[in-house]
Amino acid sequence: MTEEKKILETALLCAQESLSMQDMKNLLENTGDENDVVWMPRIRRLLSELQGDWSDRGLELVQVADGWRFQSKPEMKPWLDRLTRERQPRYSRSTLEILAIIAYNQPVTRGDIEQMRGVAINPNAIRSLEERGWIEVVGHRETPGRPALFATTARFLGDLGLASLEQLPPLVQSMGDDAPDESGIET
Repeated sequence: MTEEKKILETALLCAQESLSMQDMKNLLENTGDENDVVWMPRIRRLLSELQGDWSDRGLELVQVADGWRFQSKPEMKPWLDRLTRERQPRYSRSTLEILAIIAYNQPVTRGDIEQMRGVAINPNAIRSLEERGWIEVVGHRETPGRPALFATTARFLGDLGLASLEQLPPLVQSMGDDAPDESGIET
């Protein structure tokens, strides 16, 4: 295997994104004396050789819209799926409390939630609920600073198998034997 081919193969296998022809030219050229007319056919030949070298393996070298990359062959999908079992995200108690406050008191601002809980909100909790598609900003309160108003989404209801908010179970305040209530939700 030529040195150029090894370099190209290594770069394609290790790259986080597809490599364009220009990326590969920049990687391989060492003097800068040769132009695209010389380099592009050479790179195409190397790519063709690499495709042949990998034809009987689980990976293949493919050209995509933004360049070239290695990817698994479609027939490998059943085995790869065993590695990437989709796990349901786990939410902290505080994130679930925030969701409950929004669901039962919407629309609410971050300040409202902090007042009900008695503690500051971790911004990641709100972000994770937004990314999941369970809450969204539905407006802004007409007060100084115009804080965002949060409410639950149709996806939230759908994921819980509910048709409307009226189907949410009634709030029940749970208290351990000697643990004070931390939810901050009034019943």
